[in-house]
Amino acid sequence: MSATPLIQSALLEAEGVSHAFFTREGGVSTGIYASLNGGAGSRDAPHAVDENKRRMAESLGVAPSRLLVPYQVHSADAFAIDAPWRERPRCDGVATATRGLALGVTGADCGIVLFCDPDAGVIAAAHAGWKGALDGVLDATLEQMERLGASRPAVRAVLGPTIGKNSYEVGPEFVARFVEADPDNESFFRASLNAGKSMFDLPGYIGMRLRGAGVGAFQNLDLDTYTDERRFFSYRRSVHREEPDFGRLVAAIALPG
Repeated sequence: MSATPLIQSALLEAEGVSHAFFTREGGVSTGIYASLNGGAGSRDAPHAVDENKRRMAESLGVAPSRLLVPYQVHSADAFAIDAPWRERPRCDGVATATRGLALGVTGADCGIVLFCDPDAGVIAAAHAGWKGALDGVLDATLEQMERLGASRPAVRAVLGPTIGKNSYEVGPEFVARFVEADPDNESFFRASLNAGKSMFDLPGYIGMRLRGAGVGAFQNLDLDTYTDERRFFSYRRSVHREEPDFGRLVAAIALPG
C-alpha cells in the first residue's frame, strides 16, 4: 500500500469501507500545486495529476481507472453508477453499490462529503460548495443511494476539510440568498469585523442539511482548509494572494472488491 498521507474518519473506519480524505502532501506536483493535486481541471501538468491519482488509488486499494471523480459544476445533480464511465458526468454527487469502485470528489474550501450505508453496501461522495449545499446536492446524493437500496437512518456521512466558519467572509447579497430560501438560515451567519460583511458557517450548514435529510450519523472532521496551508489547498487563500490557480484536495470511498 502507498504511504500517501491521508485522513480517515473513525465513523467510516468502523464500517469497514476503504476511504480517505487526502491532504495536499505526498504527491509530485510543484509550485502552487505542491504536491498531491487531484484537480484534473487545474492548469497543473497532466502527468503530475495522473501520478497523484495513481497514488491515491493505491491507497484505496483500487486501480487508477476505478477511482472515479465527476466533472463538478456546483450543481444539485447526483448520479448512481455501476461501472467506470468513459466520460466524466457533469454532476456533484455519485453513488454506487458496486464493489471495487472508488468514488471521489475534489474540493479547495467547498465541503467534500463521504457517505456509507454499511447494511445495504452503498457508498457515495458529494461536492457541496455553498451553491450545491443550498440547492440540494446532499439530498440528491441520498436519493441516489436510496435507489440502490440504502436507508437514510443507516447512512453515515462525514464532512472532510472545508473552509471554516471563522474564515469564510461573505457580502450581504450572499446572506440574503440564504435567508430568502429559509429564514432560519440566518443562524449560520455572524457579523464580520469588516463593516457590511458576515462570516458564514458552511460546515454547520452542511451538517444541518444532512441531519434534516435524516442521516443516521454525521461527523464533521472540523478541518479548516483556509488556515492550514501545510495540509490543505484553499481557493479563497489563493484569491487573496492573487495566485493564478489552485490545487484541489480529493476525498474518496470504496467498497472492498
